[in-house]
Amino acid sequence: MDELRRAAKLLIDAPDVTLLGHVNPDADAFGSAVGLGLALRGLGATVRVSFGAPDRVPESLRHLDPDGLYVPASEVPAVPPVLVAVDTGDIGRLGVLGDRPAATIAAGGQVVVVDHHVTNTRYGTVNVVDAGAEATTVLILALLEELGASLTAPIASALYAGLLTDTGSFMRATPRTHEMAARLLTAGVDAQATARPLLDAHPFAWLRLLSTVLGRAVLEPSAARGMGLVHTRVELAEAATVRPEDVDRVIDLVRSTKEAEVSVVLKQVNTEEWTVSMRAVSRLDLSAAARALGGGGHQLASGFTARGSAAEVLDRLRTALDEAPLL
Repeated sequence: MDELRRAAKLLIDAPDVTLLGHVNPDADAFGSAVGLGLALRGLGATVRVSFGAPDRVPESLRHLDPDGLYVPASEVPAVPPVLVAVDTGDIGRLGVLGDRPAATIAAGGQVVVVDHHVTNTRYGTVNVVDAGAEATTVLILALLEELGASLTAPIASALYAGLLTDTGSFMRATPRTHEMAARLLTAGVDAQATARPLLDAHPFAWLRLLSTVLGRAVLEPSAARGMGLVHTRVELAEAATVRPEDVDRVIDLVRSTKEAEVSVVLKQVNTEEWTVSMRAVSRLDLSAAARALGGGGHQLASGFTARGSAAEVLDRLRTALDEAPLL
């Protein structure tokens, strides 16, 4: 709470604020940045929202930014006077904008980190970090309360998107989760209009992709400390047929395998580079496995980037999973 109050005190009179999410933003990152950005603009600040990659807002997230707060990374000031990084556990996740926090601090500016990743490195001057929060948007709502900002329908919609997606459509909900959802809905969120672009609207090509990618899925019952691992990969040519957010949704289908505690999707970046998404049901700490492989995230949802063939990456992953602690 002390850090939350410090963040609010810093932001309430800030005339110019830059808000950054992690590369390849999801609804929690982009919704957090837009939600706080709209509130700060309502308080009189000049506001911009950005991320290191890609060079435009993913199609599935564009409805969360009706006022056009987003600017491309090339338009982010080299030394923002006040910088807010949301849903980003370390500066590496800021991509090409990873130098901005240090530049701001070196110039005597302030960097506020608002995040819920257990692996957060607390690289700000103020760090509002709570690994127990269901989503970063939960912390943003608490910050808005400290600011005394009005909860408008556009702000509520942005926050609802992050809450919805980071709880797995409320499968990992607590009573507090539903209380927050009810508050946001009361503020004017159209639940269907907000959720459908995020969860339930894919191009027809996605079905073709799924038929190939799911067809090569492999179940390894003895892996992941004997609790089961299911994995598949999306190759570069296949990913090119759909949007990045469609590729990201493959893990949600793979994770439905009831025989496996851990589900993994390898997504090819180039010939021998992969981004790896991992999900666990309830028993294995994936954040430890991700850290061992140079990544990070949550205990039940983590990821990392690796070089090598798919087989080599999977070999390293099996070892990390066998050494990961139980929850």
